[in-house]
Amino acid sequence: TLDRTMPGPDQKASLEPAELAAMVSAIRETEAALGSPRKVPAESEIRNIEVARKSLVAARPIAAGEVFTLDNITAKRPGNGRSPMEFWEVLGTSSCRAYQEDEPLD
Repeated sequence: TLDRTMPGPDQKASLEPAELAAMVSAIRETEAALGSPRKVPAESEIRNIEVARKSLVAARPIAAGEVFTLDNITAKRPGNGRSPMEFWEVLGTSSCRAYQEDEPLD
């Protein structure tokens, strides 16, 4: 409403222009604070990705042709190898080559 003192049933419960502007401003600030729903590293985080993330590695020596299991693969830093997000794809498959303990999986 332009003025709450105006006649009508909704005037007393309505926002005046300055109040509406303040409400819209608060909504925009809240939207900005929530950010994007898309999860991506911030520019300042990019240089730390390799150090902070992990890679799939051999938990113990693995022979060529051996099946990858919960006992012989794990995730460790640094994150410069195969992503742990691929764990379930790797589990149950056979190794194409031998790996030493802590060696990143291809």
